[in-house]
Amino acid sequence: MKILMIGGTGTISMAVTKRLAKSGEEVFLLNRGSRSSELPDNVIVINADINSEKEVSEKLSGMTFDSVCEFIGFVPQQLERDYRLFGGRTKQYIFISSASAYHKPVRSHIINEGTALANPYWEYSRNKIACEEFLMKLYRENGFPITIVRPSHTYDERSVPLGVHGRNGSWQVIKRMMEGKPVIIHGDGTSLWTMTHSSDFAKGFCGLIGNPHAIGEAFQITSDESLTWNQIYETIADALGAELKAYHVSSEFLAAVSGYDFTGSLTGDKACSVVFDNSKLKRAVPDFRAEVRFEQGIRGTVENVLSHPELQIPDPEFDSWCDNVISALESAKKELLR
Repeated sequence: MKILMIGGTGTISMAVTKRLAKSGEEVFLLNRGSRSSELPDNVIVINADINSEKEVSEKLSGMTFDSVCEFIGFVPQQLERDYRLFGGRTKQYIFISSASAYHKPVRSHIINEGTALANPYWEYSRNKIACEEFLMKLYRENGFPITIVRPSHTYDERSVPLGVHGRNGSWQVIKRMMEGKPVIIHGDGTSLWTMTHSSDFAKGFCGLIGNPHAIGEAFQITSDESLTWNQIYETIADALGAELKAYHVSSEFLAAVSGYDFTGSLTGDKACSVVFDNSKLKRAVPDFRAEVRFEQGIRGTVENVLSHPELQIPDPEFDSWCDNVISALESAKKELLR
């Protein structure tokens, strides 16, 4: 098959790119050249900014595809552009949405593709919902062959997945663990969450490419493993050989005392206890099975991050904020116990 990846080098898309290339598919990447040194030799990179519609149209002139995969679309205007570029030029258009689009607050902890989409807490999720609605309208009215994919918390070897972190990623939290400092966990740490390794996501995603049962449908792709946030942080600490000093703080309080969007990322997503039912994906892709348990995958991630200084991005502002939150709460405890 001839497949065009818009992006193709991110956390989830790089795993898809490598899996497709290994299977011998004809893979094209449309991006601005990031991480190109890590790509397989048989991947063809088209250097262009997807937002420069005229340039992209010229570079893709005369080309058609079996599938176009959009990994960096976030608002409907970007998909309108894609429809102008690829309408009539692809047999399938796959859009990466988000499991955070599912109804918040959750009505049931069991989540499947029939769960309603609504998230008053996070603009990111509302935009993804609007994108899905736009694409389904194109499918119903114009026959545009769309497939919608909803990943949840997916990680690779470059970053440790966490609930509470700063703008520079997870390294500062990892550093706090290694230094024996308390680490903030939202809520009481007992809500259920799912971590999916990018290699497992790629299995499900690649099984949907060129799949006639995927046209006009939405699929979530996650692991079947459910863990509490306490278990997640304990597993990360174990991989680091460190003792976890958990400090639990309500998501509402974290959102109220920070400049970080914890209302969206926590109240609108990670603070909710969810279990994903992947039955629909398994019917469409019978050989799909998530194989990487979190304690296995996170060991590889930790080893890779610790051995690559360029992945260790400090975040002193977040570190100071954590100290201030913990200090303030400890002072409040003492004051109330006087």
